Amino acid sequence: MPTTTQTKPQAKPADKSGLQIGLDDLQALQKLDNIKERPLSLTLIKRLFEFTKPYAKTRNWLLLMVAFRALQMPALGWLIGYIIKGPIEQKDFKLTVIYTAILLILSLVTAITFHFRMRFAMNLGEYVVHDLRSRIFAHLQSMPMRFYDHTKLGRIISRITSDTENVRMGVQDVLFVSLVQAGHMLIAAAVMLYYDALLFAVLLVMAPIIAFITSYFRRKLSTAFREVQESFSRITSTLAESVNGIRVTQGFVRHDENARRFKDLVEDHSQYNQRTAELSGIFLPLLELNSQFFLSILLVLGGYQVLNLTYESPIDQADRFGSLVIFFFMSGMFFYPIAVIGRMYHFSLTAMAGAERVFALLDLTAQPLQSPSAHPIQQIEGNVDFQNVNFEYEPNNPVLHDITFSATQGQTIALVGATGSGKSTIIKLISKFYLPTSGTITIDDQAVEDITTDSLVSQLGIVLQQNYLFTGTVLDNIRMGNPTATDQDVIAAAEKLDCLDILEQLQDGLHTQVGESGSNLSLGQRQLVCFARAMLANPRILILDEATSSVDGITESRVQHALEILLEGRTSFVVAHRLSTIRRADNILVLEQGRIIETGTHTELLHQQGTYAHLYKQFIHATS
Repeated sequence: MPTTTQTKPQAKPADKSGLQIGLDDLQALQKLDNIKERPLSLTLIKRLFEFTKPYAKTRNWLLLMVAFRALQMPALGWLIGYIIKGPIEQKDFKLTVIYTAILLILSLVTAITFHFRMRFAMNLGEYVVHDLRSRIFAHLQSMPMRFYDHTKLGRIISRITSDTENVRMGVQDVLFVSLVQAGHMLIAAAVMLYYDALLFAVLLVMAPIIAFITSYFRRKLSTAFREVQESFSRITSTLAESVNGIRVTQGFVRHDENARRFKDLVEDHSQYNQRTAELSGIFLPLLELNSQFFLSILLVLGGYQVLNLTYESPIDQADRFGSLVIFFFMSGMFFYPIAVIGRMYHFSLTAMAGAERVFALLDLTAQPLQSPSAHPIQQIEGNVDFQNVNFEYEPNNPVLHDITFSATQGQTIALVGATGSGKSTIIKLISKFYLPTSGTITIDDQAVEDITTDSLVSQLGIVLQQNYLFTGTVLDNIRMGNPTATDQDVIAAAEKLDCLDILEQLQDGLHTQVGESGSNLSLGQRQLVCFARAMLANPRILILDEATSSVDGITESRVQHALEILLEGRTSFVVAHRLSTIRRADNILVLEQGRIIETGTHTELLHQQGTYAHLYKQFIHATS
């Protein structure tokens, strides 16, 4: 059974413009790749955090580990300073050993906490990415044809692969590592303020310098990471196109030209990565240098306080020296996170870029292909009526003009015309891939927008010129027409189509594994599988879109009889360049530039000596 796009009903009138997705939305999605700067977004962070709600237990344990980790590292630094200030300064070896043992125990607990913090973070990141990819895939299944007409395959693949991996990095690394480091800074700041408010005030005076450096490189790196993402999307898109079009590439000897173009894209991507590396190579060492510079200033000021201030007793001077030791341990705990948070900030830019792209896709909503009052249709008879139907893919660029015709139950309607005449567009409207811009399409006297999409599409069968086969066996692919069918039902459908012997001649018969897109089957074999799929579906309305264009003459002669059986009692629409497949049609519509210019049976149209007769003569001449 054919798959189609569908959107959930919304409480607004059905759109009859044919724009199931607004062009403005699609253009905005495409322009997203061209935006050069994306700062950290609290909105995006909140949306990502919502994906952790189903895993609240893991998330809460992780937050607890983050809190412990944020406390434990400063505690270790403080304890080392206190051991130097206390037992060692007092030359108390026994007490030094006791406090050192406490330090080792705290170190062990800290290591265990670190293990579980990383474990919970990685688990949570995997959970979020799993759900995000599942939601993206489900969302893609609901996207209408307009989306795929305007979106390159490579960009779609990038959304569900590289962008979600960037989100994973943001969830499991950036957020929680940054929280731990921020906790270190806050606790270290509190300890330093307690031990020496004057030195801490000097440190705060230096803080704006770091803030300025961070702000400057933030803007530069934001642009650089954005350009890296854009160039990678171009690479992915080109790669997908090249693989899908490899037969054309080899057929026209385009290897060198395609390789040259891809090399240019790779070099372009490499330059953006190098630019990012250059900025990072300046930013992080500069932060570290400033940290060391600030520590040097603090060392001079602190040393001056210890050596030159007047104390009432040696004990006061020793206490001052011990406090300075703790202060410097804490200053290291304060400055080190700056470099770590700087690195995390770089990663966060990538994560924000990935999240922005992913949510832009998820926020792309499709207008309904059915009205709010749409109802299911249980059993259609197959009466199809077009009345003054006009359609345009792009605004003010109509492709169908005032199409009017009727098909009653059991009739076969053939659509004939040159490429671009509108045949496939009419098929798309019958299949409810689009709604008409104006005019009405009814099935059994009911407007298509008033019929739920699922109930209608489940009674349609479509066989296309380029039929896609999915990974699995030939049997599995035929069974897609009716998932509940038994193996005997599948065999019966193939027998009725008179192609069972051809399929059984495959390496493993009906159990032959189908390669990617059916690549290990011939074109004729692939189309026979799709014919059998349609036969098994037993649709009320059957659509054959160039369905025999790739079948050789001998195979076509066998398929023709089976098609007559398949068409019997069903309303059928046949699109074909090979006029031999439409001679027996009850009505033939000849289209030219989106208009019906002739109608009638094969014999009637030949007598008219018009366009159809001309096409038929060309066909006879070509096959003689």
